[in-house]
Amino acid sequence: QVQLVESGGGLVQAGGSLRLSCAASGTIFSPNAMGWYRQAPGKQREFVATITSGGRKDYADSVKGRFTISRENAKNTMYLQMNSLKPEDTAVYYCNADLFDGSRYYDTWGQGTQVTVSS
Repeated sequence: QVQLVESGGGLVQAGGSLRLSCAASGTIFSPNAMGWYRQAPGKQREFVATITSGGRKDYADSVKGRFTISRENAKNTMYLQMNSLKPEDTAVYYCNADLFDGSRYYDTWGQGTQVTVSS
């Protein structure tokens, strides 16, 4: 069974930092693209950042210069370093990837981790 598990969320004051992790398991090989998304209360889920297995990165304008996405392919793990956090960054953060179990690909989402930024 393929799955993604996030960790690292929490409560932090504005201007603080947090580091999220997302570990993939059950996959035959490291996924190509992995991404972070977030959903604030009453809002739709939105794109935050993506990274390919080759290291190509893309960010939402709202987080550029503050967030850094990275990954360790050998560990099938992705990270999101979040600095200079703002109250508007408060959301549930989800990771996403297409995981291959040897038979087919699954568009897989993690369970989410809560990030709360107080003003």
